[in-house]
Amino acid sequence: MKEKKPFYINGYIGILALVVILLLGIFLFFKGVSNDQFSSVVIAIILWAIALLFLSSITIIHPNQAKAILFFGQYLGTIKESGLFITVPLTEKIDVSLKVKNFNSSVLKVNDSDGNPVEISAVVVYRVVDTAKALFDVDRYNNFVEIQSETAIRHIATQYPYDTFNEGDLTLRGNTNEVSNELKQELDERLSVAGVEVIETRLNHLAYSTEIASAMLQRQQAKAILSARQTIVEGAVSMTQMALEQIQDGQEINFTDDRKVQLINNLLVSIITDKGTQPVINTGDVSE
Repeated sequence: MKEKKPFYINGYIGILALVVILLLGIFLFFKGVSNDQFSSVVIAIILWAIALLFLSSITIIHPNQAKAILFFGQYLGTIKESGLFITVPLTEKIDVSLKVKNFNSSVLKVNDSDGNPVEISAVVVYRVVDTAKALFDVDRYNNFVEIQSETAIRHIATQYPYDTFNEGDLTLRGNTNEVSNELKQELDERLSVAGVEVIETRLNHLAYSTEIASAMLQRQQAKAILSARQTIVEGAVSMTQMALEQIQDGQEINFTDDRKVQLINNLLVSIITDKGTQPVINTGDVSE
């Protein structure tokens, strides 16, 4: 099915023309009766029937609303303009809303790419752009949007981990914009058959499932501590190397291997420890 335009005219002009036809019919009717002209009476009745038929086809369309016109089951087209119109008589008119709609999915429990159960939900903003597809290609397009949206959310959630400490990896928690854009693209493909355009998608709930939430929190904390320690060690080694180079540069100081190891050990302990260090002053050996 493809959307098309049916026959319709401006309602005000059409009503004026129908009133003229009715008046013409009245004139011909009385003229035929008074002059015994049977043909004038027949023409008057035909004009009245035509006028009444088109008067019954008057339709009012509100802003952001459309009417699909069906003539004995055949789709004639859709009127999307707002106002008063006269269209083909003896037709069925089906209202279709063109307003922007929101669908808030229920909280879904799925496994991310690492196999961890997570809870996720999203808001989908959409509108109908092809009324013919929305009415005749799918059964109740609103329900179709809901089911396809939840299916797409489940599929997207399985493509990424909930969280990771590897730089450059896309995650559900850290890259919500990228995940939302990919969800929108997938929904556009799924909902095109229903004549629906997806305007925006946003994740509005994302969390580990309750049965593993505490365990995953400990895992996150452990990964965070490990990552922090790795950064501290790398920085401590760099600072120690820089300190040794600055001490020896321009100084007539040559450390033995044992003294160098001791100095490196002291510097590393001072930098890495998370507690304050106490200096020990060597005053030399005490002779008896």
